[in-house]
Amino acid sequence: MQPYHEQQILAIEDDALLGQHLSQHLTQRGFNVTLCRDGQKGLQWACQQNFDLILLDILLPNLDGLELLGHLRRSSHQVPVILISALGDEQARITGFSCGADDYLPKPFSMNELQVRVEAILRRVAYERGMPPVSSNQNQLALHFDEEQGDVRLQDQWVGLTPTEYRLLETLTQHQGEVLTKAFLYQHVLRRGYAQHDRSLDMHISNIRRKLMPVGGQKIRLEAVWGRGYVLNVQDSFECR
Repeated sequence: MQPYHEQQILAIEDDALLGQHLSQHLTQRGFNVTLCRDGQKGLQWACQQNFDLILLDILLPNLDGLELLGHLRRSSHQVPVILISALGDEQARITGFSCGADDYLPKPFSMNELQVRVEAILRRVAYERGMPPVSSNQNQLALHFDEEQGDVRLQDQWVGLTPTEYRLLETLTQHQGEVLTKAFLYQHVLRRGYAQHDRSLDMHISNIRRKLMPVGGQKIRLEAVWGRGYVLNVQDSFECR
């Protein structure tokens, strides 16, 4: 994949050798990489400049990666984030996705795999920027999708979705009542192939459910259909507008 323009990547990684290696690899493939080795300085860079993607280590000096990610999401920064960490167990991945990560790459990893994941997310973002917003006749759930904000309002309250969660809920809303297979959702939303033991999609669904609850979204049901995928349904008593 050739970048659509000189896309800006912020890599926050305290391992000097790994940081140099990934910066060199991505720069050779046409990306403009800013490298930072400190969590606090990385947060400042992320807030002061517009990046297309952030590569974020978890174990960082001064401010760890999960805290940094939390700061970004609470301040409505919707830049895609790939966590890269030696903490590769399931609970660490669940925590990372819950904090707002778009992808999680456990160490050690190959530069080719990193490149594929970077390109997949940037391809997905470029694709979605060309997608029309959900129209009023498609969205009968009182959900208001704000493309510019990258978030959804329900009963005049922001839900607080990450970019991936926003795209996932938007896709399910466009196909309300229709079962969408995991393979379709991985390709259409996560922009990568589905592997049997990959639970990324399940984690994003769980996060959306959790975030809808406190803003009055109890009637919006993101339901798993065993052996098939997910479907968005609404209980009859939910007020539509």
